[in-house]
Amino acid sequence: MEETSPMSGMSQEEKDEYVMNKAMEIIMNSGDARVHASKAMDCIAKGDFEQAKALLKEADKVQAAAHNIQTDMIQGDIRGGDEKMGYYVLFAHAQDTLMTIQVEINMTKSMLKLATAYQERLDALEKKVNGEG
Repeated sequence: MEETSPMSGMSQEEKDEYVMNKAMEIIMNSGDARVHASKAMDCIAKGDFEQAKALLKEADKVQAAAHNIQTDMIQGDIRGGDEKMGYYVLFAHAQDTLMTIQVEINMTKSMLKLATAYQERLDALEKKVNGEG
């Protein structure tokens, strides 16, 4: 059974509003993911790597929701017909925001790996200096 487009039967004004709402969902989810990534970076700075991992997992989850909205909208646009949305500045901004936050999440993950590796090396050196290793 073929799925009905959410924009089926909408006026142009209703379609515009629908696309703008979807763009705002992407922006809001991306913003929430940014907050989690930022808090994770704070945890890394404090040496709380487990909390940082948990926050990054949450950032990934929220970011995936934003990405799924974007993917659904792009696929609909490609299918055309009632789902053809054209160009919207706010949707382009939402995509830029999504991409930027994904980079921030990836950089935070890299920082976590780096900080963890340095902490392990520091712990090993401290054991050696203290005659424990």
